[in-house]
Amino acid sequence: MKTFVITSQRNKDITLDINFAKIKNSPLVIFSHGFKGFKDWGPFNTVSNIFAQSGLNFLKFNFSHNGFSSENPHEFTDLEAFGNNNITIELEDLESVIKWSCQNIADKVDLKQIYLIGHSRGGGISILKAATNSSIKKLASWASISDFEKRIENDKVNIWKKRGVVYVFNYRTNQQMPLYYQFYEDYVNNKFRFSIPNACRRLTIPTLIVHGDNDQTVCINEAEELNKNILNSILLKIKNADHVFNTKHPFNEKLMSNEMKKVIAETISFFKN
Repeated sequence: MKTFVITSQRNKDITLDINFAKIKNSPLVIFSHGFKGFKDWGPFNTVSNIFAQSGLNFLKFNFSHNGFSSENPHEFTDLEAFGNNNITIELEDLESVIKWSCQNIADKVDLKQIYLIGHSRGGGISILKAATNSSIKKLASWASISDFEKRIENDKVNIWKKRGVVYVFNYRTNQQMPLYYQFYEDYVNNKFRFSIPNACRRLTIPTLIVHGDNDQTVCINEAEELNKNILNSILLKIKNADHVFNTKHPFNEKLMSNEMKKVIAETISFFKN
């Protein structure tokens, strides 16, 4: 696995790592983490290894405003950046990663076969990107959200506006994580562009929607909604799986859940066939 630090459109670091497959000119899979997530969470390094061993190049990255820094890539030390993150920034970051790949690893991967995977909010970002970037040829969503709109509670927006910030508690790290009101403004100003249902209706590429039927964070109804709106999609329900497919952080490789093994195997199969 090789690690690189590139500069985002807003002059922040984006740390990414790539596991190159042994087969030259094989497809490039780009993985986007979710809200309060990061590229090395739980089993993601093992996932990367398995994809590379199967013959698919695997790139995962930290969004520039996810609260991590290139100096400290395993802890939320930059909560100011986290609070100033928004959908525009995440779409810019994913675009920067795609452009960097096209300019820097063209000799190692097949750029005619760029595939996206997004987990949770990263799934929503990947859907929006795939609907607007013609270089994306396949898409897989893991426990993805189907709509940003329903996540913004209108009765609390006035309090958010008045205070300028709301806090989200991170149970894993015991941190109160800020979300500044600018997130809401960014969404409202770009409502049509950030509509996941609209993006789904524009998608024509093959899409795999994977969701656990015991997901308490993003209800499986959202996967059904995605499947209904995407013309060329397959919905795979993972029995008894939660939002992270019964894995956790920190991760012990010997304890990879059967549910996550199924997610990986089915996604690889989808990308290779």
